[in-house]
Amino acid sequence: MINLPRQALVALALLLALATSTFAQTAPVDLRILAINDFHGFLRPPPGGIRIVDPADKTKRIVVPAGGAEHMATLVNELRQGHKDTVFVAAGDLIGASPFLSSMFHDEPTIESLSLMGLEIAAVGNHEFDEGKDELLRMQNGGCHPVDKCLGPHPFPGATFHYLAASTVVKDSGKTLFPPYEIKTYDGVPVAFIGLTLKGTADIISPASAAGLEFRDEVATVNALVPELKAKGVEAIVVLIHQGGQPAGDYNECPGISGPIVDMVKRFDRAVDIVISGHTHQAYVCDIDGRLVTSAGKYGTLVTAIDVKLDPKTRDVISARADNVIVRTSLAKDSEQTALLEAYDKVAGPIANRRAGTVAETLSRVPNLAGESALGDVIADAQLAATASEGDGGAVMAMTNPGGIRTDIEKRGDGTVTYADVFASQPFRNQLVTLNLTGAEIKAALEQQWSDPNWPRILQVSKGFSYAWDGTKPFGAHVDAASMTLDGAPIDPARTYRVTINNYLSLGGDGFTVLKGGTAPQFGVYDNDALFAWFAAHSPIAPPAPARITRVN
Repeated sequence: MINLPRQALVALALLLALATSTFAQTAPVDLRILAINDFHGFLRPPPGGIRIVDPADKTKRIVVPAGGAEHMATLVNELRQGHKDTVFVAAGDLIGASPFLSSMFHDEPTIESLSLMGLEIAAVGNHEFDEGKDELLRMQNGGCHPVDKCLGPHPFPGATFHYLAASTVVKDSGKTLFPPYEIKTYDGVPVAFIGLTLKGTADIISPASAAGLEFRDEVATVNALVPELKAKGVEAIVVLIHQGGQPAGDYNECPGISGPIVDMVKRFDRAVDIVISGHTHQAYVCDIDGRLVTSAGKYGTLVTAIDVKLDPKTRDVISARADNVIVRTSLAKDSEQTALLEAYDKVAGPIANRRAGTVAETLSRVPNLAGESALGDVIADAQLAATASEGDGGAVMAMTNPGGIRTDIEKRGDGTVTYADVFASQPFRNQLVTLNLTGAEIKAALEQQWSDPNWPRILQVSKGFSYAWDGTKPFGAHVDAASMTLDGAPIDPARTYRVTINNYLSLGGDGFTVLKGGTAPQFGVYDNDALFAWFAAHSPIAPPAPARITRVN
């Protein structure tokens, strides 16, 4: 043993303290970001789970049962373990187009579930606006629904997480609907989270829901906030944006990604370090323009775990890597989530379990190359049947938007279909409207299916009406007017027809502005009630032959 003089011991202690302090100041700060997007109220595991590349044979894909709030909560807790600093965030569409258990209660159960999981920050998506800004504000602040009042098992407290809406401006005030960003500090390093939805939100939500709001350019919004954040000492910036891309690879890959997010990331200020995206329902982990860009797919089947190293001196991001982790249903169920869902199930169960009828085979919402789907055909037929009598509207044809059809109606067991199954396929609960349209207006409305040439929206049409279209023709000339027939007779451009659509389309939703000109409207039942009645009257239902829409080229 070496005996050192007291002065030497003191000096050594000071040196060790100084070295420790210096190391503490220079050691990177570790932050784990957990992220989801496009949850859409899937509190239970979605049918079909998640399709991934078969690890044993890369040429094949397999289906992995995944999702559900009970399993996600368990995974989120596991991913937090061993990490001093974590934050749970989302990139929009947490609610809207939801299954029955959430939709019946205006998505209150989903807000409560994610709050219980410890979600802290969420960008608004387009579906957050499905019921308008006042309802979205209620999601944040709590309280009873203004029309349906308090339907749930307990008063709705509102979200404990914070919505962000950097690009959504209330026209009357000129202010954003929610704060544009939130700054969180980890071991002295501030990190800013900017949240925003896509500029085109007004074009894909009901015009009534968009009233009074302005959805500004995403890139310009983000770049304008950078100087403000830097003035507050922020160098590490994470963007939560409800816009995305289309990759070609598996859920943790990024080959050949395309879509709006690519150009956006390239135009973001270089101060932006990480982009967490959504909207396209695709899963990916990408490096775009030297920046990490992620998406966790859809319906709560994945949680993205992003490990970030922060420099305590520069306060900037040193590195970031991500992993999309599957929310496997083999995970244990979180007891708090189970209790919450059971409480809502007790109220919803008697309604949800009502028998609608049966299916002979699964009715798929996936369109063929012409844009026609089996479930779309059935829904259009149901809407025509509900409005065909003179007293109900006198309709001779029906058309519905494909974006309103959210899930397949699957054949399970003996083929029984419940009200919950019907509701899940059409969760927006739109009211049917029958109105007068001339043959020329029907043709013009069909041409508007290509208003966005990159994302055609092919309307689903009822039996008896048919037409052909040519993808090589210019906008306004896709539909062959001579091919348009109703019950075998040519559509007369000058004749007036009674046509059933939903109230979303009647207001010009999805860009179908021609339909706003329809006259003599008569309102009918809700779309999912029409489908329920169709099942009751026509079961077992088999997929119709796809012969209504023909693609020429």
